[in-house]
Amino acid sequence: MLLMGVFLLSCSNDEESYTEVNEPLAFQVPSNFPELQYDLESNPPTEKGFELGKKLFYDGRLSTNGFISCGFCHEQRFAFTHHGHQFSHGIDDLEGTRNAPAIQNAAFMKEFAWDGATAHLDLFPIIPITNEVEMGETVSNVLQKIKTDKEYQQLFADAFEGGEVTNEYFFKALSQFMVMMVSSNSKYDKYVRGEAGGDFSETEAYGLEVFQQKCASCHITDLFTDDAFRNNGLSPYPGINDIGRAEVTGNEADKYKFKVPSLRNVAITQPYMHDGRFGSLASVLNFYDNGVQDSETLAPILKQNNRLGIDLNEEEKEALIAFLNTLTDETYLNDERFAEY
Repeated sequence: MLLMGVFLLSCSNDEESYTEVNEPLAFQVPSNFPELQYDLESNPPTEKGFELGKKLFYDGRLSTNGFISCGFCHEQRFAFTHHGHQFSHGIDDLEGTRNAPAIQNAAFMKEFAWDGATAHLDLFPIIPITNEVEMGETVSNVLQKIKTDKEYQQLFADAFEGGEVTNEYFFKALSQFMVMMVSSNSKYDKYVRGEAGGDFSETEAYGLEVFQQKCASCHITDLFTDDAFRNNGLSPYPGINDIGRAEVTGNEADKYKFKVPSLRNVAITQPYMHDGRFGSLASVLNFYDNGVQDSETLAPILKQNNRLGIDLNEEEKEALIAFLNTLTDETYLNDERFAEY
């Protein structure tokens, strides 16, 4: 399935007029992926829209101190996570209460942020921009800074029909950049698509079998997430009462529920969980085996057969880790299209 878009930009003066083509970018849905969620017809990725979005993504002027860009907390070589930081650091080295999630395959997601604060990718950047410990800005201030920049004025004119620096085009440009950030070339992908380089070892194949039996109920499809919100049995982190999804919905039944993260590139996105409390995959699996805490909103799937959590022996844990390593996509992690200038 090939999707693409194009804008024609017209320029004129007293002597001549001409049309400059803003080349469309082809968006290929991987054959093993579920259906697209982002509406490409309303915002078709183009060459210049993508480049504008990329420049905005790495521009510190989106923050109040002019230093913290989106790319500051989302580093490409670690699947666009804030590697090594339990809690992400923002302006003036302020520390938040959540771990920065990976950015990948956003065009296939229905809701964003650990608590699902928005259901539209175009609106997602508002969350970090306005968060007082992340970027600490207002959208109107950011737009004002950009409007006074002649380079940005030209970039917006090249990327969008009408060409003004507006909220709509600002968010659409960032979305065009993130929409193209598709991770689909791991060893696992080659395995399921029958491509060269996709041969699994005996341990990896066993790990996939264990995963399908004991993990795939929540980490479904080849996105490895059901895009849902679940309480996975973590006890509240000391000193932080993060109630998760309930902060958005106000519903007691959503207390301590967080979005099920994709497991793509999981081997290099430590630390893990919404609060970054685990530093290794082994620690995560040990938690699911014997650390899950009961509560009123605990996911029912973690409370079966008169036990909490997931029954895993050491051989299964070793195999699962081997399988999870096959989800690392070196092509994505080193794709120059997404690299900072």
